Amino acid sequence: MVKRMYTCGLDAAIAVMGGKWKGLILFSLGEGPLRFGELRRTVAGISERVLILQLREMENSGLVHREVHRQVPPKVEYSLTEFGRSLNAAMAPLGEWGEDNLKRIEAIP
Repeated sequence: MVKRMYTCGLDAAIAVMGGKWKGLILFSLGEGPLRFGELRRTVAGISERVLILQLREMENSGLVHREVHRQVPPKVEYSLTEFGRSLNAAMAPLGEWGEDNLKRIEAIP
Protein backbone atom coordinates (compact mmCIF):
# COMPACT_ATOMS: atom_id res chain seq x y z
CA MET A 1 0.00 0.00 0.00
CA VAL A 2 1.36 3.40 -1.01
CA LYS A 3 1.23 6.15 1.60
CA ARG A 4 -0.79 9.08 0.28
CA MET A 5 0.69 12.56 0.33
CA TYR A 6 -1.72 15.45 0.85
CA THR A 7 -1.42 18.88 -0.74
CA CYS A 8 -2.99 20.68 2.22
CA GLY A 9 -5.02 20.17 5.39
CA LEU A 10 -8.31 20.42 3.53
CA ASP A 11 -7.20 17.63 1.19
CA ALA A 12 -6.40 15.43 4.21
CA ALA A 13 -9.69 16.22 5.96
CA ILE A 14 -11.75 15.45 2.85
CA ALA A 15 -9.88 12.16 2.42
CA VAL A 16 -10.86 11.12 5.96
CA MET A 17 -14.49 12.12 5.37
CA GLY A 18 -14.76 10.32 2.03
CA GLY A 19 -18.37 10.96 1.03
CA LYS A 20 -21.79 11.95 2.25
CA TRP A 21 -22.49 9.14 4.72
CA LYS A 22 -19.53 9.59 7.04
CA GLY A 23 -20.55 13.14 7.89
CA LEU A 24 -24.08 12.00 8.72
CA ILE A 25 -22.76 9.11 10.82
CA LEU A 26 -20.44 11.49 12.70
CA PHE A 27 -23.32 13.87 13.31
CA SER A 28 -25.55 11.05 14.59
CA LEU A 29 -22.89 9.72 16.95
CA GLY A 30 -22.23 13.23 18.27
CA GLU A 31 -25.12 12.80 20.70
CA GLY A 32 -23.61 9.65 22.20
CA PRO A 33 -23.12 5.93 21.55
CA LEU A 34 -25.63 4.12 19.35
CA ARG A 35 -26.28 0.51 18.50
CA PHE A 36 -26.19 -0.50 14.84
CA GLY A 37 -29.97 -0.56 14.42
CA GLU A 38 -30.38 2.81 16.12
CA LEU A 39 -27.70 4.27 13.88
CA ARG A 40 -29.33 2.85 10.76
CA ARG A 41 -32.67 4.42 11.70
CA THR A 42 -30.97 7.75 12.49
CA VAL A 43 -29.09 7.97 9.17
CA ALA A 44 -32.05 8.07 6.82
CA GLY A 45 -31.55 6.50 3.39
CA ILE A 46 -28.41 4.49 4.12
CA SER A 47 -28.44 0.78 3.32
CA GLU A 48 -27.25 -1.78 5.85
CA ARG A 49 -24.34 -2.77 3.62
CA VAL A 50 -23.12 0.80 3.13
CA LEU A 51 -23.45 1.53 6.85
CA ILE A 52 -21.34 -1.52 7.68
CA LEU A 53 -18.66 -0.50 5.16
CA GLN A 54 -18.60 3.12 6.33
CA LEU A 55 -18.37 2.13 10.00
CA ARG A 56 -15.46 -0.22 9.24
CA GLU A 57 -13.62 2.54 7.37
CA MET A 58 -14.30 5.00 10.18
CA GLU A 59 -13.09 2.50 12.76
CA ASN A 60 -9.91 1.86 10.74
CA SER A 61 -9.23 5.59 10.47
CA GLY A 62 -9.74 6.07 14.21
CA LEU A 63 -12.93 8.14 14.05
CA VAL A 64 -15.27 5.55 15.57
CA HIS A 65 -14.92 3.07 18.41
CA ARG A 66 -16.78 -0.25 18.20
CA GLU A 67 -17.53 -1.88 21.53
CA VAL A 68 -18.87 -5.41 21.75
CA HIS A 69 -20.72 -6.24 24.98
CA ARG A 70 -20.53 -9.94 25.74
CA GLN A 71 -24.15 -10.80 26.46
CA VAL A 72 -27.04 -12.70 24.94
CA PRO A 73 -28.12 -11.40 22.51
CA PRO A 74 -24.81 -9.74 21.58
CA LYS A 75 -24.79 -5.95 21.84
CA VAL A 76 -22.50 -3.73 19.76
CA GLU A 77 -22.27 0.02 20.31
CA TYR A 78 -20.55 2.63 18.19
CA SER A 79 -19.20 5.88 19.58
CA LEU A 80 -16.91 8.68 18.49
CA THR A 81 -13.27 8.67 19.52
CA GLU A 82 -11.57 11.91 20.53
CA PHE A 83 -10.32 12.13 16.92
CA GLY A 84 -13.91 11.71 15.68
CA ARG A 85 -15.24 14.32 18.12
CA SER A 86 -12.61 16.79 16.93
CA LEU A 87 -13.65 16.25 13.29
CA ASN A 88 -17.31 16.61 14.26
CA ALA A 89 -16.52 19.94 15.95
CA ALA A 90 -14.61 21.10 12.87
CA MET A 91 -17.57 20.23 10.63
CA ALA A 92 -20.12 22.10 12.77
CA PRO A 93 -19.48 25.49 11.07
CA LEU A 94 -19.88 23.85 7.65
CA GLY A 95 -23.23 22.40 8.76
CA GLU A 96 -24.33 25.82 9.99
CA TRP A 97 -23.33 27.34 6.66
CA GLY A 98 -25.42 24.69 4.91
CA GLU A 99 -28.42 25.46 7.11
CA ASP A 100 -28.05 29.19 6.51
CA ASN A 101 -27.90 28.69 2.74
CA LEU A 102 -30.24 25.71 2.36
CA LYS A 103 -32.81 27.45 0.15
CA ARG A 104 -30.11 28.77 -2.19
CA ILE A 105 -28.39 25.37 -2.36
CA GLU A 106 -31.68 23.58 -3.06
CA ALA A 107 -32.35 26.04 -5.92
CA ILE A 108 -29.13 25.12 -7.72
CA PRO A 109 -30.08 23.29 -10.95
